[in-house]
Amino acid sequence: MMIAQPSAKYQPFPPVGLTDRTWPNRTITSAPVWLSTDLRDGNQALFEPMNGERKMRLFQELVRIGFKEIEVGFPSASQTDFDFIRRLIDEDLIPDDVTIMVITQSREELIERTVEALKGAPKAIVHVYNAIAPAWRRIVFDMSVPEVMGLVRHHIGYLKQLTDQHPETRWTLQYSPETFSAAELEVSLEACHTAIEAWGTSADRRVIINLPTTVENATANVFADQIEWMHRRLVPREHIVLSVHPHNDRGTGVAAAEFAMMAGADRVEGCLFGNGERCGNVDIVTLALNLYTQGVHPGLDFSDINAVARIAEECTSIPVHPRHPYAGDLVFTAFSGSHQDAIKKGFAAQDPDGVWEVPYLPIDPADLGRTYDSVIRVNSQSGKGGIAFMLEREHGVVMPRRMQVEFSAVVQRATDASETEISGAELWRLFRQTYLSSDASAPGIVYHAYRLDESGEGIALDVTVDGVRKTLHGKGNGPIAAAVHALDLRMRIDAYEERATGAGADAQAMAIVEAALEGVPGAGFGVGMSHNIVEASVQAVISVANRLVRQRRAQG
Repeated sequence: MMIAQPSAKYQPFPPVGLTDRTWPNRTITSAPVWLSTDLRDGNQALFEPMNGERKMRLFQELVRIGFKEIEVGFPSASQTDFDFIRRLIDEDLIPDDVTIMVITQSREELIERTVEALKGAPKAIVHVYNAIAPAWRRIVFDMSVPEVMGLVRHHIGYLKQLTDQHPETRWTLQYSPETFSAAELEVSLEACHTAIEAWGTSADRRVIINLPTTVENATANVFADQIEWMHRRLVPREHIVLSVHPHNDRGTGVAAAEFAMMAGADRVEGCLFGNGERCGNVDIVTLALNLYTQGVHPGLDFSDINAVARIAEECTSIPVHPRHPYAGDLVFTAFSGSHQDAIKKGFAAQDPDGVWEVPYLPIDPADLGRTYDSVIRVNSQSGKGGIAFMLEREHGVVMPRRMQVEFSAVVQRATDASETEISGAELWRLFRQTYLSSDASAPGIVYHAYRLDESGEGIALDVTVDGVRKTLHGKGNGPIAAAVHALDLRMRIDAYEERATGAGADAQAMAIVEAALEGVPGAGFGVGMSHNIVEASVQAVISVANRLVRQRRAQG
C-alpha cells in the first residue's frame, strides 16, 4: 500500500546547476535525425517477439515511412536477429540511403559476434553501451569510476580493431552511457570522451553519442538541462552527432525529447506509437506530428496513418489505443455537443488555402489520410451541431437552427434509451421517421399526389386521412397557402425554406416548413423531398401538420 510519507522512500532527482540555460527560449525549426528502434528495443519489449517475416514487414514499412537509420537487432543475443540481419545484407534488401544499426554490450565475444553479423554491409552503426550510474556501478557491477572508464576504453578499442579489418563497410560508432539520466554528469562526460578517444573522430568519421533516459526519473526540464550541459562540453562537438533515447516511465517521453532538441540534440531514437520496455520508448509518431503541427516537416511520411497503425499492430500484436495522439481511431471524433458545434463552424469557416484553424482539431485529418467520416459522431452526449453536421455531410440535409434544436431532442431520447452511439444510418432513419414518414396505415395524413388548377391558386390533394383515401381542395396565394387551406387545421406557417440535396440531375429539392397549430404550444417543423419543389413543399406542409396534430392528441 502507499506509504504516508513517500519522501522517506523516494527522493526527488536533484536539479542541474545550469543557471544560464538557453534551451527554454529556443524553438524547434528543423527535424532531427530519426532512428527507429522498433526492431530492437521495441521488439525485446513484446510478449512474443517478432519472427523474421514480421520483422521484415515492419522493416519495409519503416523504410517506406522515410527512416534513414534503423536499429535492426541484437545479433549477439538472438539467432533470429542474427539471421534477419544476414538476410538484409546477403539479399541486398537495404536501400542505399538507409543505414542499419545493431547493438552490443561491452564484452569481447559479443562484439565479435556483432561484427560477424554485419560483414558485407555497405554501412553500419555499431551501438555499444554500458551502464555508468552510481546504483549500477555499486549494486550490479561493483566497479569504480576508473574501472568503468577502463572497460569503455578497452571495448571500444577492440571494436575499432575488428572493424578496421573490414574497410569495405563504412563503420560508425554509437556509444551510449547507459543510465545517463541517473548518472553524474561529469562521469557521463568522461565516459563519452573515453569512447571518442578510443574510436577516433574526424569530419568523415563522426561519432554518435547517445544519451538515454534509461529510466525516466525526473521532469523533462531536468533532462533538457542535462543535454545542454553535455552539448556545451562534448568535444570535438562538430564531429559528434548528439542523440537522445528517451523512455516514458513518467509519461513525459515526448516532452523530454522536444526539450532535448531545444537543448542541442541532433538525433532522436524511438519507436512507432511509443512501443518499448516498461512504459515505452519515446513515441516517434507523436513527436514527428507535433513538429508538423508547428510548421516543421518531420521528414517522415504519415500520410496514411491508418495503414501505419495497422501494420504496427499486426507486427507487434499491440493495439494502438483509440485515444492515441494523431493515430487513434477516436482522436478526430467529437461526441460532445459543444465540441461538435465548434468543429462544424470551423469547417464552414476554414479557408482551403489558408492557415489551419478548426476548433478542437490541431491537425487536418486529411493530411494523415483520415477522412472526415468519423470527426463527428453522435451519442447521448452529442448536441445539435454534431447531428446537423452528420446529416449535412452524408445526406445534404441543412437544417435551420431551430429545427436542429427540435431534432436533437428526438436523437437524445433515442440515444438515452439505447445507451449507445448512433450510426449515420440510424440517424438518417430517425430523421426520415420524424419528418418523412408516409405509412398509409398509420393515423394521420398520408400524401399521394397533388394537382394545381390553371390559376395556380387552387390545389387538389390526393391523400389518405386516418385510413380513408380522399381528395382535399384548397385555395390560397400559392401552393403552400392552398395546401394549408385544404387541410383545414387552423395551422399557421411561420417559415419556409428550400434546399437542394446533392448536385446534378439526381439532386432532389428539400422543402422545410415551420408552422404552429392552434391549441399546441410552440411550433414544429415538417420536411418534404422530391425532384419537384412544389411537391416537396406540399409534403412538408403535410409532414408538419401530422406532427402537430399528434402532439395535440397526446396532450388530450
